[in-house]
Amino acid sequence: MKFSESIYNMAVFIEFLAGAGLAIFFHLVLHSPDIAYSIFGIGILLSLATYLLREDLEKTRHELIDQYQQAHEVTFAIARISDAECHIKAEAMLSGIKRTIVQLQQGFIPLDETEFYLEGAKCSDQAVRRLKSVDPITSGWHTNGCHTRGALVNYYQSNLRALERGVAITRIFVMNHEELSDPDSQKILLAQYRDGIEVRIAFREELPTASNMSGRDTNSSFNFAIYDDQVATEVFPQSGTYFGRKTSQAVNVDMFLRFYELIAHSSNIIAVEDDRIILASDILKSAA
Repeated sequence: MKFSESIYNMAVFIEFLAGAGLAIFFHLVLHSPDIAYSIFGIGILLSLATYLLREDLEKTRHELIDQYQQAHEVTFAIARISDAECHIKAEAMLSGIKRTIVQLQQGFIPLDETEFYLEGAKCSDQAVRRLKSVDPITSGWHTNGCHTRGALVNYYQSNLRALERGVAITRIFVMNHEELSDPDSQKILLAQYRDGIEVRIAFREELPTASNMSGRDTNSSFNFAIYDDQVATEVFPQSGTYFGRKTSQAVNVDMFLRFYELIAHSSNIIAVEDDRIILASDILKSAA
């Protein structure tokens, strides 16, 4: 290897000597100075050209080696793990990383629970027109309209600040029919209604059941929000490393908008009667 590197480093000098020697031969032995000078000049140009070509090839070779090592750095690291149990754990971690990378490739940013509500609060504070939200009634809302944990308290406070700025907020609560009469559900619905949020109710059994809507599984957690039709956040339906995700890519936001429209179309307008939340349609039935 060292011998080859020495030959490579001396290649230009060797080419120069070969061209100069051939030129001297034509000049002194064959007595052709014109040809000798031409050979000498062409030899120098060829030496320079081959030197630049070898330098470019060597630079490309080093870049390719560096890229290959970077691309396989994790694989090489796992391959060096000798303990079988540790190797299995490393493979499981790598599988999780791959799933995260797939999310990022699709334009989604995975977030843990605190990050999720922090991003939601930021988006709510930056909203200027409309906030559309879909939440399960059992998603952790406290009886005063929000949760006792700081992250959710701050998120709900950002909703109230948005209302003060004139942002329209519609929150569709997804529930079963029997949950509507539950006292805790009533307190949650009434508190948010009195805070100025447009509260609607969608019953799970009445929601779309199609398993494929533009590549989306509609049997989801029904827990997402859309801010000014520009940014969307969603809670993962199943627990895992991350609590939820955020996206601002237009194609992803459009997917959430279409899903929201389907849910809104199946939702019910509410009314308040004797400090209780009821369906507006029930009042019409009673009047009839």
